[in-house]
Amino acid sequence: MSQTREPSSATPPSEAWRSVVQEAVSAPAEEVARELLGWHLITEVEGLRTEGRIIETEAYVGAHDPACHGATRTGRTARNAVMFGPPGRAYVYFIYGMHWCFNVVTGRPGSPEAVLVRALEPLAGLPAMARRRGRERDLTNGPARLCQALGIDGDLDGHDLTRFPVRLRPSDVPVGEVRVSGRIGIRRARDWPLRFFLPGSSHLSSGPHLEADELRSRVPSPPTTQE
Repeated sequence: MSQTREPSSATPPSEAWRSVVQEAVSAPAEEVARELLGWHLITEVEGLRTEGRIIETEAYVGAHDPACHGATRTGRTARNAVMFGPPGRAYVYFIYGMHWCFNVVTGRPGSPEAVLVRALEPLAGLPAMARRRGRERDLTNGPARLCQALGIDGDLDGHDLTRFPVRLRPSDVPVGEVRVSGRIGIRRARDWPLRFFLPGSSHLSSGPHLEADELRSRVPSPPTTQE
């Protein structure tokens, strides 16, 4: 994947910059989940700008992934249609009848792949985040919390993430060590090593994390189709 980073600037991204982002997110979800660490997620919702650094992600790698919303047993539905492409869109869904979760659609069109953004390090707009969350702590240390803090909801499902009100911005700051664990909060394929995070941050989400020796050695490849 391209490691090109956007220069630090308040200028809106050019068409060339959009191409860089589009190229990055067009890779398979497992690759994109690593690449997004250190990127910034920025919103301008209701006139309020908020921003956070992505420090934790999970990959959902296609129809052969039993934990994926687009798994073979489910197929394409009205709820998960955005997952099937094009890449670079927001996939925003509702869980437990009360929470929104934000994902970046990845991979080739037609394959239901996405990266769940699980946690952010808050950088800008903290007063707005605190008002939305109704608290000063635990603003973005979980997928539902970060959506509430940044004002992300289902109206943004399918949104182009190179443009406001929600966009991704690559960073030129090295991320350092990346750790891997099983995914959190799911029953199926929770031992696949598809959760990626930057260790040591107080903003990581909580949950039972499978240790390295409990994980499968690799993520299974999708089945080969016969012509």
